This record gives sequence, structure tokens and C-alpha cells, in this order.
Amino acid sequence: MHLEPGQLRLLALIDRHGSLSAAAGALGITAAAVTQQVARVERACGAPLVRRGPRGASLTAAGALLAAHGQVIDEQTRQAGAGLAALLGELSLRLRIGGFQAAALRLLPPALTALRHRHPDADLSVVDIGSEEGIPLVAAGDLDLAVIAAWDEVPTPPEHVRLHPLLTDPMVVVLPDDHPLAAGTGPLRLERLRDEAWVTIIAGHAARAQFDRVTAAAGFTPRVRFQTASYDVAQALVGTGIGVALVSRLTLGLAPGTVHRELARRGLHRRIYAATLADTTLTPLVDAFLHLLRDVARDLQ
Repeated sequence: MHLEPGQLRLLALIDRHGSLSAAAGALGITAAAVTQQVARVERACGAPLVRRGPRGASLTAAGALLAAHGQVIDEQTRQAGAGLAALLGELSLRLRIGGFQAAALRLLPPALTALRHRHPDADLSVVDIGSEEGIPLVAAGDLDLAVIAAWDEVPTPPEHVRLHPLLTDPMVVVLPDDHPLAAGTGPLRLERLRDEAWVTIIAGHAARAQFDRVTAAAGFTPRVRFQTASYDVAQALVGTGIGVALVSRLTLGLAPGTVHRELARRGLHRRIYAATLADTTLTPLVDAFLHLLRDVARDLQ
């Protein structure tokens, strides 16, 4: 014997409304279709389930037993619909954001301020992440949007994640303010820094790989005096006179005793992207925030 949920729900409706025609109206089908379905389930059960009379229809003991299960299905269906509506309402207001430090300082605050003005009921959260964490966190559903940086190679996300270019962030050289090249004007050629001591990003990072590539192309092996994972630390160390450093323009701070110069070499930059799910239907604030991020990025170019 094979019973379908729809058949149990039909019997529950007949029991609730007391007639085949009323059950048909509740289902949006004809009374003839209900009659056919009742006959089909009675054949499957091998027992009468519905008594028809001049005042409507009632259920046999077997029909009443099955209708009780149909009522449970109806209630679970109602609860499922209500739960889904509540979830969709929560998702429509939710935005979970991740970003690396410079993005959290320069890109995210203006966009978040604008979003809160437009959507004051938004449920926002922001977490500090490394760029290499962004795509996996979005792919796993732990973040709705991640701002990440890439150097020489563009990341390849899984099919259900999309990268949105935001801006190109050029590298600049930071010098002690008493350095002979500090007072110069115009772009500085990297070759002029071949004899300097350097503060660099730690080996193994994508930023360091780019630095090693461009210095090799410029014809020298840099003398690395200090390594750090932070552009802020690098600028602070340059201020002590320990060496010079390449940092992204977006990370330029107010480290005492430093100045910066633009570089003449092309291709020395990082690209900044927003990573989101390819389908943002359930989280409409992602698209709204992405539009605001693009506005902020355009102002920073």
C-alpha cells in the first residue's frame, strides 16, 4: 500500500469541511476531481474511506485514521511556510561582511554609513579577515560579501562565487623624510633604490612574491633588513630610518618621519575585489552594498 501526502491532506479537508465540493474549493480543483482522487485512494487502501450522503460526506473509521495524519501534514506545511517567510525576512535585512585591514579602514566605513542611512533596519556585521580567507568564507555561506586583495594572479573562485572588481591599488615607495630622494618630484624609478635597505612583507605572501619579481626585473636583489606582515608596521619602521618600503597607496598612513613617492614602474599594484555568491536573490542588501562600495572605490582612485 502506497499513500501520498496529498491523499491524506484531501481526507483531512473532507473531514474539516464535511463535503467533497467544499474540499474541492479549498484545493482549487473540481468536485469531480476530488471524487476521482477519493476513489483512487480507496482502491489503494482496499477499504471505504468516505461516506456520501444527502447532507455531505463523512469519514469511515479508516478514513478518520488517515485524515488525522493529513491534519499533521497540513500543520507542518503551515509551519514550514511561516518559517520560510520569517527566514526570508531575516535574510533580506542581513549582511555579513568581511574585509582585510585596509579595506576595513578605507572602503567599508563610508559604504556602511550610506547603507545604514538607506536601510536603518539592516542587520550588519563586519569581521576582519585575511584576503586568502574571503572566497572560502563566502563559498561556505559564512559571509555574504568579502573584500579581498590580489597581486599578480587573479583568484579563481568556485562557480557559485563571483568576483567584482573594485579598484586598482598602486604600490608606492615610503622613504624616511630625510632621505636624499624624499624631496624629489615625479615618479621614482625602482632602479634608483637598488642600494637601499628594505622593509618588506614576509616571504611567502603574494605581496612579497610581486616585490621579488619586480626588483629582479629592475636588475637587483634587495637587501632586506626587516620583514613584517603589516604595511603599518613597515611605515613605522621606515620612520625610524631603518630602510625604505613599498606599500599600497590605500594603506598610506601618517607614520612620523616618512614621505612617499609614486613609482614609475607599471604593473606594481594590487587589485581589490568584492566576493559574493553568484545568486544574491535571498540577500538583496549584498547588491545594494556592492553598489555603494563601487562609489567609494571610484572616489579613492
